[in-house]
Amino acid sequence: MKKVLVTGSNGLLGSNLILELLGLNYKVKGLVRNPSTYIGPNHPNLELVQGSLFDDLTEIMEGCFSVIHVAAETSPNLLNYSDYHKTNVEGTMNLLHAAVEKKLEKFLFVSTANTVGYADDFNSGEEHQPMKAPYDQSYYALSKLEAEERILQYSDRISILITNPTFMIGAYDTKPSSGRIILMGANKKIVFCPPGGKNFVNVRDVAKGLISCLEFGNNGEKYLLSGENMSYREFFIKLNALHNRNPVMVNIPKLILMFLGHAGEILRRLNIKTSLSLVNMKILCVDNYYSNKKSKRELKLRYQPIEQGITEALTYFKEKGKIK
Repeated sequence: MKKVLVTGSNGLLGSNLILELLGLNYKVKGLVRNPSTYIGPNHPNLELVQGSLFDDLTEIMEGCFSVIHVAAETSPNLLNYSDYHKTNVEGTMNLLHAAVEKKLEKFLFVSTANTVGYADDFNSGEEHQPMKAPYDQSYYALSKLEAEERILQYSDRISILITNPTFMIGAYDTKPSSGRIILMGANKKIVFCPPGGKNFVNVRDVAKGLISCLEFGNNGEKYLLSGENMSYREFFIKLNALHNRNPVMVNIPKLILMFLGHAGEILRRLNIKTSLSLVNMKILCVDNYYSNKKSKRELKLRYQPIEQGITEALTYFKEKGKIK
């Protein structure tokens, strides 16, 4: 029975990944800063280990054949690149150095689709496409790209696998993280729709994709884990149909978003943390679409309709009293 070390075990993806691993009879060590925040089930094949990415992790890796590195700094309101670099680059490299020292077989890094160029009239948003604006101004995306580039330099010492999930929807979103879009669009009489769009994917499909990447992925390769491309308006319509609601949909003009972005930049210059920024507002205006052809072909994945992920997220948030 293979044993895997999973970082970020108490987050949206980490929780779903552990459930999938345990269901496939893997043994799992889950690295968490605070074990009391873990909300998944107790299981004889799960060992929660308290620690951080900056500890000496070699002892924790004893008996493991691979690492799945999920943990990351994703907050949209941080002010400096260094705020993301510390966890997403330095923490990743400390973890990788420990994996190399312990001679583990594989190091699977969970990055983001935003290090890959999204689709436009000339390409289909595939793994070989370079990062595009406005993500080349996003500190989060840039830190993930730097981490990708640095870990690939170790591919002669350990098998390096990189996955690039799109926008994940599903249960166990404790913060919530990406699930905030569910809370923004549910139980509202008026829903405001940005002009752009995203690729939405069921988090359980991403969890299955990570495990498939361990089994079938090739050293040094990147794999987009992506579901359905749709505009924000289309997503909110689908969300409310599943939630049996019929709010008024109001399109937000790009001009208003740019005004909010400039206002956010002023607050940031005053060292006030805010998710308002020009780059974040520009992101809401692009069609951030991707292809999942490579992951279907090479990782043998099959993706569920996004309705399933939305339904699971709605059920979870209802159980937690976040929505009615």
